[in-house]
Amino acid sequence: MAITAADVAKLRKMTGAGMMDCKQALAEAEGDFEKAVEVLRKKGQKVAGKRADREATEGVVLAKVVGNRGAVVVLNCETDFVAKNEDFIKLTQAFLDLALEHKPADLQELLALPHDGVTVNDTITMQVGVIGEKIELSAYESIEAPAVVAYIHPGNRLATLVGFNKAEVPADVAKDVAMQVAAMAPIAVDQDGVDAHTIEKEIEIGKELAMQEGKPAEMAEKIARGRLNKFFQEKTLLKQEFIKDNKHSVQQYLDHSVKGLTVNAFKRLSLEA
Repeated sequence: MAITAADVAKLRKMTGAGMMDCKQALAEAEGDFEKAVEVLRKKGQKVAGKRADREATEGVVLAKVVGNRGAVVVLNCETDFVAKNEDFIKLTQAFLDLALEHKPADLQELLALPHDGVTVNDTITMQVGVIGEKIELSAYESIEAPAVVAYIHPGNRLATLVGFNKAEVPADVAKDVAMQVAAMAPIAVDQDGVDAHTIEKEIEIGKELAMQEGKPAEMAEKIARGRLNKFFQEKTLLKQEFIKDNKHSVQQYLDHSVKGLTVNAFKRLSLEA
């Protein structure tokens, strides 16, 4: 059957594939759109198989808030050229919007969501065939809280979400804390959020340092536990020095801004390891 320009345009809109790829897929599928999508998906699988061992260390990190829920996603690719492509950024945004609409519990649920007649995972596979690079939706996180703020660092390589315990948070305060998370990369909101393994590791490091400094073994553990306070000040958000005023901790800054205001949770995703 004859393949019209309108047919090709329709398939391009559905899949994001190139004009010639769509025309060839429709010809192979004898004009059947569902079969043509499958042809493109198989082509993507073939390319993906060839590039499976490639490193996809570039990409886009985006975050967004709708109501009292925020989400952040990472879509990886191989080159900075693709990462800066407008269509690639739009695809990342589409996946982020899906996450906010459907509230998947984890990354696997997000990959299984429908997108333009196929799943998110199938869309990615087809895009591998279109672009010719390894593409991977590698991370997804979300937060629900009385108030949530998102921050995307210029360049789309790092983004954060912060959830607060109160619904009314001044916009500048919310942004300051989200930027604090971006800049200082805390590992937990407070010391209660630091896992036992990390604390034990820090104590062991502290004991080793104390003994290297010539302290007796019986004192080494006490010294190590004392050094934990410094670790918590450096690595937990609320105890960190506020980056705009190091005379105050983040928690003190929040208290001065709105009495009783604190952070419930945060997420920080980045292309850097």
